[in-house]
Amino acid sequence: MADEKNTVEAPPKSGKRILLVDDDREIIESMRFALAAAGYEIFVARDGNQGLALAERENPDLVILDMMMPKRSGFLVLEKLRRTRPVPIRIIMVTANEGSRHKAYAETLGVDDYIRKPFAMGRLLDSVNRLLG
Repeated sequence: MADEKNTVEAPPKSGKRILLVDDDREIIESMRFALAAAGYEIFVARDGNQGLALAERENPDLVILDMMMPKRSGFLVLEKLRRTRPVPIRIIMVTANEGSRHKAYAETLGVDDYIRKPFAMGRLLDSVNRLLG
């Protein structure tokens, strides 16, 4: 019997799972398209609270995390993921914020990469491949 769920895709080539946490629909869709085309399995959360819940449930290999979001900021999500996980998840923070002190703070919390919006999708894919390779 055929699977009738439209959201189920063929197993990814890489076997790696990525959680996208961002409230910007266009950015989510661009990242989802590029990363799925590269063979990654993608999960999407639209705010920080949903991101934490999905990280707990799905145990992704990498989280791509926006800094400024409703309900819980990327900083608070990053901090909680770093405090509560016995094995750290790789985390890339993306932000439109230009402040260098935000980057420094993210680095003290243990972010693996920090990418300023707007960014070339190639830049993101390079970072993902490096962190998951």
